Amino acid sequence: MSQNLLEVHNVKKYFPLQRKLFSKKQDYVKAVDGVSFAVKEGETLSIVGESGCGKSTTGRVLMKLLEATEGKIIFEGKDITHLSDDEIRPYRKEFQMVFQDPYASLNPRLTVKEIIEEPLIVHNFEKEKRAERIAELLEVVGLNKYHADRYPHEFSGGQRQRIGIARALAVHPKLIIADEPVSALDVSIQSQILNLLKDLQEQYKLTYVFIAHDLSVVEHISDRVGVMYLGRLVELADRDELFQGPLHPYTKALLSAVPIPDPTLKRERILLKGDIPSPANPPSGCTFHTRCPFAQSLCKEQVPEFKELRDGHFVACHYAEELQKE
Repeated sequence: MSQNLLEVHNVKKYFPLQRKLFSKKQDYVKAVDGVSFAVKEGETLSIVGESGCGKSTTGRVLMKLLEATEGKIIFEGKDITHLSDDEIRPYRKEFQMVFQDPYASLNPRLTVKEIIEEPLIVHNFEKEKRAERIAELLEVVGLNKYHADRYPHEFSGGQRQRIGIARALAVHPKLIIADEPVSALDVSIQSQILNLLKDLQEQYKLTYVFIAHDLSVVEHISDRVGVMYLGRLVELADRDELFQGPLHPYTKALLSAVPIPDPTLKRERILLKGDIPSPANPPSGCTFHTRCPFAQSLCKEQVPEFKELRDGHFVACHYAEELQKE
């Protein structure tokens, strides 16, 4: 059995709002509100959900780009939740991030060589071997050596994302957090980048936390999938089990919207009523009850426990077992 490389225990991230005049109460945007999961070495765990559900904030908290309000982040058995900048520095090369927008995540004033070299300098990589390492990385991600002297604006979106991946790989990380790495790319380019990520995972024994909103992308790359809604995980299971037998009404609604590539097959679309509530003022009880077609009075009053209903299949729904039988 693979060991857990990363463990997340009840992590929360609240952003304080500006207080109203004469008000003593401090209100918060509850971007991440008690998320727990573990990631095994060598696997890909995907986190999916609508825009604003907190998945990208979760990734940034795991990367220590944002400080967690509560909870614990355990990396290789070490609690890194509240380490200072100096204390976290040795761990930085162990986990890296691929950002969503390849246009904004690369410094336009630096050449490709300088962009990839930056983490090597920060982590004291041998100066004599840097040029060799940069050339190797460019080849690995499908670019050429002569690209090293060019600037980001001279590349297409897919090529820029390859540069971002090369930068993330530069210091031999064990974990890569990919925050919607293909959502800004054309569909034809998306498949190339996904295949590249899978090949790199096999070649370098990488572990991925893959953040996305496109379930067809997630189905292609994941080992396990976690579904987030309004800052909380509502379902977590192996990819095949989640796609074939979802237990949470929200997951079922998301899957019903995925197009089927066969025009002869039809799928009943589940349309959710209303918009996603504000994380600054989430509903009481189950936060999904305002949009759930199966909601009952208990859902409005009590937060459902995130529990294991099948082997490795976790769900946060009071009536998941009853809905499963229907």
